[in-house]
Amino acid sequence: MKRLLIAGCGDLGLRLARVLDRSRWSVTGLRRNPEALDGSVDAIGADLDQPASLEPVAGYWDAAVYQATPSERSPEGYRKAYVDGLRNLLSVIEPVRLIFVSSTSVYAQDEGEIVDEESATEPERYNGRVLLEAEELARSISATSIRVRFSGIYGPGRGFLLRQVRAGQALCRETPPQWTNRIHADDCAGVLAHVLELDRPAGLYCASDSLPSPRCEVLDWLARRIGSAPVRRDTQASDGQGKRVCNRRLLASGYAFQYPDFKTGYGAMLE
Repeated sequence: MKRLLIAGCGDLGLRLARVLDRSRWSVTGLRRNPEALDGSVDAIGADLDQPASLEPVAGYWDAAVYQATPSERSPEGYRKAYVDGLRNLLSVIEPVRLIFVSSTSVYAQDEGEIVDEESATEPERYNGRVLLEAEELARSISATSIRVRFSGIYGPGRGFLLRQVRAGQALCRETPPQWTNRIHADDCAGVLAHVLELDRPAGLYCASDSLPSPRCEVLDWLARRIGSAPVRRDTQASDGQGKRVCNRRLLASGYAFQYPDFKTGYGAMLE
């Protein structure tokens, strides 16, 4: 029986625990409020910002998944969660394999470029900069670290776009297009389970579905599907075009998406 520690265990951590082969994996979830966890994991209450509280998980683990959530959306909040918390945890545990959950916010490309694991990472915003620093910390401390960069996560309980469309508050710019990238929460869990089991994983994966799409295309499809009013066009929008995330390396490793595009993912939610 292999031992897995999920640090910062929340919705994605529970989804991961539910898809793993429990005859092979014993799963422990660590978070500040362990009462929020269900029977899918062995719950331990600890604060990644408080090294002394981490003693209950000290020692050897076959694998650890680090997926902390900032307590506040600020440079300080992100640093505490991703850099300081990771350093604190790795000072007490010895994982054979470490998976660090990151984000495609580490990319600054904003003219519709295609980005992958080899693309330049020069983030302009603090969230991307801090995540990139934490990625490097994970890579430097653990030779067996795997960094997974998720794009925008959606799914049950993560229906912000749907709520916007239903409320008539959604806006988009037709030309030039605003590119969007997403991944269903179930596929997030599937990706993490997949890289946990790979014999020779790469050190970095971009995890996004197979169809980067213009924002207007996604919103229009949702509006038609739920019978809402047509989505308004924002003729004043002056921001960039975004990027298109390529998942070729992940597909080549053998992962098969449950929801390979927004229509299958949102379609399942609406059913």
